[in-house]
Amino acid sequence: MSKLRLLFVKEGPAAYISNLDLLRTVQRAFPRTELDIKHSQGFHPHPIISIVLPLPVCQSSDCELLDFEVTQDTDGAGLAEKLNGGLSEGLRILGCYPALRPVRELAYLRAEVELDYDRGVPEGAVQALEELFHRQELLIEKRTKRKQLAQVDIAPMIRDIAFAQEENLLRVFVTVQAQNPGLNPQLLEKAIARYLPELTPDFVRVRRRQLLDADGQVFR
Repeated sequence: MSKLRLLFVKEGPAAYISNLDLLRTVQRAFPRTELDIKHSQGFHPHPIISIVLPLPVCQSSDCELLDFEVTQDTDGAGLAEKLNGGLSEGLRILGCYPALRPVRELAYLRAEVELDYDRGVPEGAVQALEELFHRQELLIEKRTKRKQLAQVDIAPMIRDIAFAQEENLLRVFVTVQAQNPGLNPQLLEKAIARYLPELTPDFVRVRRRQLLDADGQVFR
């Protein structure tokens, strides 16, 4: 019996696949590996497979992780190539290896956020946003797990942030808390809309670039 971890890319059409459908897609590809996913015990057994840090729908990622257990002893060598042949467009396995590090060691995620402005980036936007995201307090409204609106201070959840301006685009490179609590980088737009409404972008794209531990080292 082995516990393994997949590192994979999720982009293009796959960005619109729900996490439940993603799990089903991976399970359907498993017969190619000649391995058997371990199932839970009880009256309703289910595959022991989980996404480490589920990605919000419509976002892309270079560093998604999925944990699973198989009944055989294996280190996962060659598994990525076999699975890739059965996955949907936009899903690509980069590697498979033993899941040695506990998920609790995952502390931060690094993302690239694109802020699109149809009429060009407003003058002075970079300086204004740098000042905004270095405030001691940034309150936004966010829905809780009970579907209620609550005010949340996201300032302590932002580890670092930088901006790069292009003609009609602002690139935001941000590192945020990944869990307990985690911050969805998409919510940066809410802070902009609340404090600097004149800089609210026309469209936002988010791509995860790296997962990090508490020391800022890549989590795998």
